[in-house]
Amino acid sequence: MAAPTGSVALTLPPGYTARPLTAEDARGVFEVMAAQEKHDVGTVEIEEADIVADWQRPGYVVEEHGIGVFSGETLVAYSEHVRNDRGDAAVHPEHRGKGIGTALAGWMQETARAAGATVVGMPVPQGSAGDRLLESLGYRARWESWVLELPEGAEVADRPLPQGYTVRAAELPAEGADRSPARSPDYEGAWTVQEDAFLEWSDRPRDTFEEWAAGTVQRPGFEPWHLRVVVDPDGRVVGMAFLIMAGQEDGTTQAYIDRLATAGDQRGKGLGQALLADAFRVAREHGATSSSLSTDSRTGALGLYEKVGMVVSSTWVNRAIDL
Repeated sequence: MAAPTGSVALTLPPGYTARPLTAEDARGVFEVMAAQEKHDVGTVEIEEADIVADWQRPGYVVEEHGIGVFSGETLVAYSEHVRNDRGDAAVHPEHRGKGIGTALAGWMQETARAAGATVVGMPVPQGSAGDRLLESLGYRARWESWVLELPEGAEVADRPLPQGYTVRAAELPAEGADRSPARSPDYEGAWTVQEDAFLEWSDRPRDTFEEWAAGTVQRPGFEPWHLRVVVDPDGRVVGMAFLIMAGQEDGTTQAYIDRLATAGDQRGKGLGQALLADAFRVAREHGATSSSLSTDSRTGALGLYEKVGMVVSSTWVNRAIDL
């Protein structure tokens, strides 16, 4: 059948239907992605909050950029054009081999093209069914990324900060109790440091403060201590880390550093290691029993994380195609 989302049609095998995604589908999308990750890499990295945070970005309308595939009433696959050159998709392992992934790849390309993108890509576990499918469809490898974990019982060694520097939780805006995207000097500083650093290697438009806030201080489950900053003797934010407390299948909690950045003129002073040690230590104090983060080949940071004792637990490849 053909089910349009906007002006783009999706052709599916018999027995499946499709419709635009809605905000209420976040749980179903999470369950499909979790099943795929468990099958392909043995662990579940995604959280439902990750999806909600993406979908609540200002100006993003999931009904216009996302589609779900259903078997009966159950969501079994999905695809979305997130923004710019970024897409995402997943097919539940029990529904692979029927052409759904190929159909979703075509849908994503057409949706991205209609939005003005000239290239679109997504991360897939290296060597997985998704990786092989995209390669067969002509997608090229753009970069590799890695999930790294700190071995059980290990800690990142403290790195003394230069005199006058401090690492601490970011200070809330004056009206921060409602978790609005109100700005405080620390929030502004963390956003600026992250965007300045990430745009050194990421080819995309600069995120607005509101877009940054949607994925950090407005992310479901956010607590003020999750955003860590390093400030210099003048009180200027020169480093930041954003921490996520991720529940695991065995009931434990893993500390995941979702973002880590230092100002360009402050590198070589150990701020990154100090932030790692601080974030993981505070997370342990709040019940985390394991620690992880991810990085990719564009950043050149893999060696830093391995040097402080972290080890690669899974490897991903970002595959893209020109439109």
